[in-house]
Amino acid sequence: MAEVIHPLEVIEEIPAEGLLGKVMEKKNAGMRLSQACAVYNEGKYELSYSFADDTTYEYVTLRIVIDPETVIPSITDIVPQAVFYENEMKELFGVKIEMIRLDYQNKLYRIEKETPFKEEG
Repeated sequence: MAEVIHPLEVIEEIPAEGLLGKVMEKKNAGMRLSQACAVYNEGKYELSYSFADDTTYEYVTLRIVIDPETVIPSITDIVPQAVFYENEMKELFGVKIEMIRLDYQNKLYRIEKETPFKEEG
C-alpha cells in the first residue's frame, strides 16, 4: 500500500517590501515557483507566489495585499520563469510591477479591454 503523505501547506502574508528576500529564501531552500497569481478584491490586490518542494511536498504561498498604487519589484532576476506570471498580473489586473526581466509592455495578450480583471463582481 502506498504511503500517505500529509505535506505542509502554508499561506504566509508578507509586506511588499519583504517579497524579494522571501523569494530568495525559498529559492535557496531548493523550492521552485509553481504558480503566481493576482486577484483584485475590495479595492486591493492580493498577489500570491506559491513555491513547492518536490522532495518534502511542502507548499508555501507568499501572499501580499497591496493598494493599486503600490509598485512592487519583479522577482524575475531571482526566478526567471516568473516572467509570464508577472506580465499577466500587470496586463490583466493592472498591478504595478517594476523591472520585469522581459516586460511585454501590456502586449502579452490580444485583448480589447485594458486590465479586464481589475473590476469587481
